[in-house]
Amino acid sequence: MVLRRDKRRAPEPPRVIVFRWDLDKTYLKSEFESLRELVRIPFEKPEDKIAVPGVVPLIRGLREVATHAGRDVRVYFISASPPQIAKAIKEKLALDGIEYDGIVFKNQLQHLVRGKFRNLREQVGYKLTELLKSRAEMPPESTEILFGDDWESDPIIYSLYADVLANRLATDELDDVLDTIGVDPKLIVQAKELAAAARHADVVARIYINLERRTPPTHFRLFGTRLVPTYNYFQTAVCLYQDGHLTLPAVAHVADNLINTSGYTPERLANSLADIARRDHLTEASAIAVREYLRARGLLPRRRLAGVRASLWQRVLRWVRSKPATSPALHDTINYQTLVAEWRGTR
Repeated sequence: MVLRRDKRRAPEPPRVIVFRWDLDKTYLKSEFESLRELVRIPFEKPEDKIAVPGVVPLIRGLREVATHAGRDVRVYFISASPPQIAKAIKEKLALDGIEYDGIVFKNQLQHLVRGKFRNLREQVGYKLTELLKSRAEMPPESTEILFGDDWESDPIIYSLYADVLANRLATDELDDVLDTIGVDPKLIVQAKELAAAARHADVVARIYINLERRTPPTHFRLFGTRLVPTYNYFQTAVCLYQDGHLTLPAVAHVADNLINTSGYTPERLANSLADIARRDHLTEASAIAVREYLRARGLLPRRRLAGVRASLWQRVLRWVRSKPATSPALHDTINYQTLVAEWRGTR
């Protein structure tokens, strides 16, 4: 096998990176599908809360890699849980060793008191307005990467947010979409005002959706290539490695965490790697680099065929490192009326 070196250097990631995380079912295994569960949440202790497998080493790795490279990194959380649990959540993040720059909560109990039961489950207006408020405080040159789940509306919320900032969504269209979804009229007005005042730039590089509900990835086709559905945080980590936000050792930490705490096997991780590559979210070069690095550390099954020279792995690594990183694809134009109709049908 002859590997040709590409002398072009990989582009550096942006100097200011903002990582935004949904908290419930993306970072924490939250359960609040009934009124009883919602009422119980404020009384849970930090140690009762369980992080989604792999998410802790992933967030740590993102900050460590960016800091080591001299980049400014920001981590923000947005939660649909009530502010009454803020103390427990912050203590849980401290227990996990997660540094963050901001966190917001939804005043669910206020909706209960006022009898606005529909607003308990409606997240689009709440999260979109909070995201737009926060963006106004970010450096104009910062790029954002968003993390959510498939439980409710994160794919739609994040895509709307990205296209509003990129000025790909007119105010009238935003009004129609939010009205179709059933957003509170007051929040629609607020979202339109924030959208009009926003500094318009294409700042959202990628959206990762944790498939907590195991939604088939094909259901996300209308969201375009910017959105990447992943079955676990190992798949997310390898994609972030490809885009220059993680190193191979950081990916290995995520893989090791899944094996040691969540019952994953090297074979299962190998299947995950093959799946994310098969769905065209990972280049062949990146897949080779991850596969060989993790094999050498016993985190993926070793080759069945003996006699592979160690020097070959060194040549592969040198070749991969010289290849230009995959830049974010030109984002597909989203037909939001079609998207909302289909997405709500699957829900």
